[in-house]
Amino acid sequence: QVQLVESGGGPVQAGGSLRLSCVFFGYTYYYNCMGWFRQAPGNERWGVAAIYTAGGRTVYADSAKGRFTISKDNNKNILYLGMDWLKTEDTAMYYCAAGPDDCYPGSLGVRYWGQGTQVTVSS
Repeated sequence: QVQLVESGGGPVQAGGSLRLSCVFFGYTYYYNCMGWFRQAPGNERWGVAAIYTAGGRTVYADSAKGRFTISKDNNKNILYLGMDWLKTEDTAMYYCAAGPDDCYPGSLGVRYWGQGTQVTVSS
């Protein structure tokens, strides 16, 4: 059974840092692409960053470049999102996502979602 479990969200002041974690279980075929998405109230769920098993390639949304870092520990089955220099506009529910092919930046290729972890950045 495929399962994604996020943690690490919470309140933080602008300029601060957080690291989100996503422990994943199950058939690794579905983890060829793994990513982090976020959704603020009234907005569409959209990709922030993704990492691909083939070659370890990473991609980032423009809003995340230079501030966020996605990484994966294949031995521990954990996906991370390091977030530095957080801004109030980063406030959203963050979701871990996985898919067998391309799972970024839209959600069409996502096969599995985690339950989400809330990030709230205050000024």
